[in-house]
Amino acid sequence: MTGLEILLLVLVLVGVLLAATIVRAISPFIVNAVVGLLVLFLANAVFALPIAVTPVVLLIVALGGVLGAIAVIVLALFGIAFVP
Repeated sequence: MTGLEILLLVLVLVGVLLAATIVRAISPFIVNAVVGLLVLFLANAVFALPIAVTPVVLLIVALGGVLGAIAVIVLALFGIAFVP
């Protein structure tokens, strides 16, 4: 192996380890966002709650997760925001 091949191998290894670390760090946030979106979907589908699903609502739920979904549901139930 030449020096260039060894350098490329080391760089690829460092890249893979860095990517694995990033995925491991953000996976709880992804799971929380998916569960929050599921809660919002179930609130609309099962309980027929009047929630206007807009890009703002989806952003709040994606960033806030379950707590964001609960906040959107409560605000919609009291007629404060997110009402169609």
